[in-house]
Amino acid sequence: MGAGGMDMTSTSRYGGKITTFVVLSCITAGMGGVIFGYDIGVSGGVTSMDSFLKKFFPEVYRRMLEDKDISNYCKFDSQLLTAFTSSLYIAGLISTIFASRFTESFGRRRSMLFGGAAFVAGAALGGAAVNLFMVIFARVLLGVGLGFANQSVPLYLSEMAPSKYRGAFSNGFQFLVGVGVLIANFINYGAEKIRGGWGWRISIAIAGVPASLLTLGALFLPETPNSLIQQGKDPQKVAVLLTKIRGIENVDQELEDIIRASDASKAVKHPFKKILERRYRPQLVMALLIPFFTQVTGINVIALYNPILLRTIGMAESSSLLSSVMTGAISTVSTFISMILVDRFGRRVLFLAGGVQMFISQVVVGTIVATQLHDEGSVSKGYAYLMIVFICIYVAGFGWSWGPLGWLVPSEIFPLEIRSAGQSINVVVNFLFTSVFAQAFLAMLCHMKSGLFFFYASWLAVMTAFVYLFLPETKNVPIEKIDLVWKEHWFWKRIVDNGA
Repeated sequence: MGAGGMDMTSTSRYGGKITTFVVLSCITAGMGGVIFGYDIGVSGGVTSMDSFLKKFFPEVYRRMLEDKDISNYCKFDSQLLTAFTSSLYIAGLISTIFASRFTESFGRRRSMLFGGAAFVAGAALGGAAVNLFMVIFARVLLGVGLGFANQSVPLYLSEMAPSKYRGAFSNGFQFLVGVGVLIANFINYGAEKIRGGWGWRISIAIAGVPASLLTLGALFLPETPNSLIQQGKDPQKVAVLLTKIRGIENVDQELEDIIRASDASKAVKHPFKKILERRYRPQLVMALLIPFFTQVTGINVIALYNPILLRTIGMAESSSLLSSVMTGAISTVSTFISMILVDRFGRRVLFLAGGVQMFISQVVVGTIVATQLHDEGSVSKGYAYLMIVFICIYVAGFGWSWGPLGWLVPSEIFPLEIRSAGQSINVVVNFLFTSVFAQAFLAMLCHMKSGLFFFYASWLAVMTAFVYLFLPETKNVPIEKIDLVWKEHWFWKRIVDNGA
């Protein structure tokens, strides 16, 4: 038996087609991903716009233009500026704790509806902001929306999709995150050119468009069969819905497994206490480490601060925003490729290939920064373009590996009795370390300089080795049977068997 455990492609699957009903439901739910991506992309863009900095962060703007004694690495180092970005993730972290119980008790659909409404309010307030308090409070509202949407949308997609195509559907969430980032980059690029200096308002307010689509769509979306059974609804009515979702008449086996899993989950009064049991140790470890590893890939550098990073090496405001459009497009395309490949080659192959690709890219970018960017002056045009090329290679690697799989794998490895608790831990850890690195990045760049890129490269080596040794393959395994992969894994079987 290899490090990855067994490949359960021979495991009996339920029937089911990709029905129009499922596709439309998942596209609507996936608007949560578009908003998430848009909020990631927009913050990096507006915080590099002169008009936004001049209005809300005049000290940073003055330092960037006038103070020649400050190191290139430290021009944007402002805890207030990073608070604009990280406040969204801190609010997301806190709201996720409440979203877990809400999603379990009231369903995935209502959780998406609440999240969408918070998004709309945050986008409206941010676009109309006249002072720093309004800007940061708007980010907090967006964070509340993220907490609920990121709790419910991945669960919704994994439960609605036929098990054979679950990877592609769940990766669709990250694909739509990429679409959101790309849209934000395009809008930032155009908004920066508006002469009146109010283009940042458009950038922030347009988040309300996908937010409105999610909110209105959630009013009409069906609830997932798993959630309906969990809420005690009539199994016969759920069977009718499941028949419509799967596009086949015989759904008895799947419904039976959903009911059995629900009965087991109802016997669990304290899921957060339950997940600490020895038999759930592999899932707990993955819920903690996968989102942590996702953040220490260094993706924050690119997603949140790419325009600022490129202005640090001497690129003009407009050029840095244009390069973000390019990296956003590459991220979206590579995530789409992941959707095609994930159920064919499996999760492990994409994790390992992407990890190696990102490691090499971080080392190359770190070497360019170490040898070419000094405290004064800027990087030559040739090296700046080479750096952008390797940033693009890095983004592509993330786009078909840790980006989508960091959400997919945690959403599919938990049995129903600990699923909401497990997803909640996953999202909390994700938000916690996103907010930590978002708040710390500009200070880390100032103090560690090029060493920051080698810091991320070392973590990429660690996480790639971890996946090779400890993450079993989960492609084509029905969610209700997912516990079998741990019992066959060379390492986890000793822990799970002893904890049964």
